[in-house]
Amino acid sequence: MSVKRSLMMVGLGIFGIVALIAVFTSWYTVDESEQAVVITFGRADNTVTEPGLHFKLPWPVQSVQVLSKETFSLKFGYKQNENGELEAYDAETKMITGDEHIVLTDLVVQWKITEPKKYLFSSQDPEKILHSATSSAIRSIIGSSNIDAALTEGKADIEAKSRDLLVSLVEKYDIGISILGVKLQDVELPNADVRAAFTAVTDAREMKNTKINQAEKYENQRLSEAKGEKDAIISKAQGEKTARIEQAQGDVAVFNKMYEQYKGNQQITRERLILETLESVLPKAQIYIMNDDGSTMKYLPLQALQPAPKETTVTQETPKEEKKEGSGN
Repeated sequence: MSVKRSLMMVGLGIFGIVALIAVFTSWYTVDESEQAVVITFGRADNTVTEPGLHFKLPWPVQSVQVLSKETFSLKFGYKQNENGELEAYDAETKMITGDEHIVLTDLVVQWKITEPKKYLFSSQDPEKILHSATSSAIRSIIGSSNIDAALTEGKADIEAKSRDLLVSLVEKYDIGISILGVKLQDVELPNADVRAAFTAVTDAREMKNTKINQAEKYENQRLSEAKGEKDAIISKAQGEKTARIEQAQGDVAVFNKMYEQYKGNQQITRERLILETLESVLPKAQIYIMNDDGSTMKYLPLQALQPAPKETTVTQETPKEEKKEGSGN
């Protein structure tokens, strides 16, 4: 009886332990920055991406592998130690350019897990495969570039080509990750003297580009000023042209009007024109009209008497024809 009771107690204890295991292993949580793969007897069943509390069959029937959704950084050529200092690996980054120069190339690859099942089961170490693919891609691109492009203005092109090649390699390996970006940190020569010489060349090129930009800016400024001056001169000339035309039209109208008067009475109009011309030529002179036919002299002052620096006497002879007519009368 005691043996049977002992076996019952042991059985209850085992059942309690199994129940506890079942309770504690049947629920799992997924954070907003996480994703999970449910594994049933070693086979990946489904992927859970929604955050919260989720149910599964207890262990050992089902288990859960939780992975991050965040972006990871693969540092190629250097690492950061516990003290926060950067440690370079020149043996890893040393590569040869297309024109047979040795350079040291450091870069960072931004990547993330996009297919958790493939990440867990398509390869044994996907990060190591990514590292090898990065090395292959950057060496291939550097090997097809010359030293000037690698050290100066060709870095952006090298970054783009390295990213495209790395993306194609990762897709071919099918390890469940995606490449977000490739950033060259540094491309330099292993020799300090040669590195200084290339730095001087780079500075000279930047100075050249700066001078060219300044010259183009000055050229554009002067062209704008010259265009403005040209427009101002043209506008002024058009205004003067319009004024001259209007003045000429006015003079023509005055002349036509005067000519009509002249046709009606030529002698009076002629004398008036003479007097107006004298007044315009000698504005400060006092003018008298005198008849010197031997008779008593008469004069006609045209302006009010006022102090003047000089006087001008204009004698107008009566035309012979008029004298004859007058004597006949």
